[in-house]
Amino acid sequence: ETSDLFMLAMGAYTPIDGFMDEEDWSLCCEGMTTKNGLFWPIPITMSCGEDVADNISIGDEIALIDTSYSEILAIQTVTEKYTIDKHFECQEVFRTTDENHPGVQKVMQQSAVNLAGPIVALSEGNYPEKYKGLYFRPEETRTMFKEYGWSKVAAFQTRNPMHRSHEYLAKVAIEICDGILIHQVLGKLKPGDIPAETRVEAIDALVKNYFVPGTVIQAGYPIEMRYAGPREALLHAIFRQNFGCTHLVVGRDHAGVGDYYGPFDAHRIFDSLQPGSMEIQPLKIDITFYCYKCNGMATGKTCPHDNSERLAISGTRLREMFDKHEDIPEEFSRPEVVEVLQDYYDDCD
Repeated sequence: ETSDLFMLAMGAYTPIDGFMDEEDWSLCCEGMTTKNGLFWPIPITMSCGEDVADNISIGDEIALIDTSYSEILAIQTVTEKYTIDKHFECQEVFRTTDENHPGVQKVMQQSAVNLAGPIVALSEGNYPEKYKGLYFRPEETRTMFKEYGWSKVAAFQTRNPMHRSHEYLAKVAIEICDGILIHQVLGKLKPGDIPAETRVEAIDALVKNYFVPGTVIQAGYPIEMRYAGPREALLHAIFRQNFGCTHLVVGRDHAGVGDYYGPFDAHRIFDSLQPGSMEIQPLKIDITFYCYKCNGMATGKTCPHDNSERLAISGTRLREMFDKHEDIPEEFSRPEVVEVLQDYYDDCD
């Protein structure tokens, strides 16, 4: 909820100007739209306990705070108080009510009463200062694209360091567009994920050494991942329009977790949309890997060889290799990236 507040504050969720009322919540869950006909794939809501809600009247202006910050983050004008069917939201948005799913956990842990109404943002937290030179608002990225002379811009969503497969995806996008916005998550992630500061350093090393100057902008934004798979892919697309992007790279299991979604469910959901739902276009790319027989990077669409010829290292195995200081194949990750990550894991021990 706090990360959604920050996304509203920076203008990423425009034209949404606050937290949804019950009708918009219901329509968004079931049909990915609002009562005004706006396409929006995931509900944006704010909850509080019943004891707090009982002391709030419709029309009240309330201060929104988070105990992690020592300031008022926003003022909300309350237009409605309502309760929701959390299982309904989870089934519609996440396609599951399994509380082992991290997104389902978050919804089920929300307080009992939702407060609807527009907000006036007073703060964007510590993000602008902590991530200076990385935290860019939509108006700023649009200006940057114009200065670079980019009219077609792909967004590359990431919450991980970029290895050779990610590099390949980004370069395919650059072939199609004028440039790419490597747009990484700065909000809370799940345990075990690489922190933003390390990812920035690793991606900087990759871009500096392996990309043509003037084709990449690295930026970050304060969202907290929901791991909603296909629905979250649509959310990533729709707010990238505000940042000025014309395309979104959609790879294998985009925004997924575990085995809750098929590897290309996020591809297929774009095909199910009504025409005109969004302007941004998906760049749907198959699984990428290094193939020894092809002697280069390839995808499931371009490589005819079986898994025995394809280099695959799981996240768990990669962490084990770093812990044991095993050699990471250059076909999997660039040495400059490996060096940054090895330093990070060494500091963790």
